[in-house]
Amino acid sequence: MSDNSQQHGLNTALLWRALIYSVLIIMAVIYLAPLFVMVVTSLKSLDEVRTGNMMALPLEITFEPWLKAWQSACLGLDCGGINGYFWNSLKMVAPAVLISTLLGALNGYVLTKWRFKGHQIIFGLMLFACFIPFQIVLLPMSQVLGWLGLANSTSGLVLVHVIYGLGFTTLFFRNFYEAFPNELIRAAVMDGAGFFKIFRYILLPNSAPIIVVTIIWQFTNIWNDFIFGASFASGEAAPMTVALNNLVNSSTGVKEYNVHMAAAIIAALPTLLVYVVGGRYFVRGLMAGSVKG
Repeated sequence: MSDNSQQHGLNTALLWRALIYSVLIIMAVIYLAPLFVMVVTSLKSLDEVRTGNMMALPLEITFEPWLKAWQSACLGLDCGGINGYFWNSLKMVAPAVLISTLLGALNGYVLTKWRFKGHQIIFGLMLFACFIPFQIVLLPMSQVLGWLGLANSTSGLVLVHVIYGLGFTTLFFRNFYEAFPNELIRAAVMDGAGFFKIFRYILLPNSAPIIVVTIIWQFTNIWNDFIFGASFASGEAAPMTVALNNLVNSSTGVKEYNVHMAAAIIAALPTLLVYVVGGRYFVRGLMAGSVKG
């Protein structure tokens, strides 16, 4: 190949790379623009928000809107800020994610390594549950919570999210364990290991990628849920998303957009933190579970 041809190929490759990076930068700016507006607005005084450009940087940075959103913003008649509802969401998300992940792992283990007659039908029904809209389960679920005495409580929301998320967590673990060598399970059985011993010492230590995927999936869905939170909890038992809705849609007083933006960012911080910490394992875990279906 002549020098001119090599130079032409190099120039073409550089041109394509520059084009790809330009498109990526433009798309990043478009997607990050709303977050930029939220951050700069939350750092401005209310007077500056009303008179200034929403894309402009704050003339004088203030953290007063963040403090007010956290501890003294009015949500209807309650002026205690969003901090109590933030802790409600944490108390709801942590057990719901852990329980649904553990049960999903057990289901996936049984459906792949301890198969029984009709296991495909059971798995099909659990898959069907993944596609049931939230609205359909509201009435029957409210009846069940009433029977159990868990209505309008964080424990009731935990139960709802565990049940609704079980189809997804079972799907993730079942597909992941399909690719797990059956020879290891047979060898453990021959050595005298039982059901839970195999699960505890063989399956779980090798399930880190799919555990990360399941935790990220469940955490995001449960933390951002509004329908279940608004339907099954109210008042001081409400989760963060319901409190944020009440704050923004409050019909009394002045619309404090800087406080609203600060509250919205606080509500999004846990999800962002989960993705920053475990995001790089998310796609890796999904690919690990997609070898067999």
